[in-house]
Amino acid sequence: MDIKDIKELIHALDASGIQKFEMEEGSLKIKISKTAEVALAAPASVYQTIEAPKAAAAAPAPAAPAAAVEAAPAAVAEDLYIVKSPIVGTFYGSSSPGTPAFVKVGDKVAKGDTLCIIEAMKIMNEIESEEAGEIVEILVQNEDIVEYGQPLMKIRR
Repeated sequence: MDIKDIKELIHALDASGIQKFEMEEGSLKIKISKTAEVALAAPASVYQTIEAPKAAAAAPAPAAPAAAVEAAPAAVAEDLYIVKSPIVGTFYGSSSPGTPAFVKVGDKVAKGDTLCIIEAMKIMNEIESEEAGEIVEILVQNEDIVEYGQPLMKIRR
C-alpha cells in the first residue's frame, strides 16, 4: 500500500459517517479516527506502524462518547470562539525568538488583531482574530506542528 492508496482511504472515510477505522495487511497496520468538532478535539489522526504479526489480535477498546457530549455544553455556555488553523504548518506565538508573544491568556483582542504566525513552506502567515474578546486558553505550544482545522485558541466573546 502506497501513500496514494492511504490518501484515497482517508478521503473515502472522511466522506462517510465512519468515526474509527483499523486495518491490518500483513505487517502493515493502519488506524484512522476522526472526532466530532463539538468535542473540540484535533482533526482525524493517521497512524502507520509496522509490527510483527501477532498470534491473536486484541479487540479495540470502546470509545467514551460521554466526555465529548459533556464538553460541548460547557463551550456553548461560555460563548467561546475557537480559533482554528487555516493551514498546515508550524505555530509561532511571537514574531521572532526572544520577543513577547502576540497574545497570552487573559489578553483582550479586537477583530483583526494578530494572534500568531503559522509558517508554511518558509512563508510566515499571520493569523488574525475573527472575533473580539478575551483569550481564555492557548491550545498549542510554540513551534508545534499544526494541522488544517486544528483548534489553536479559545476566545470568550
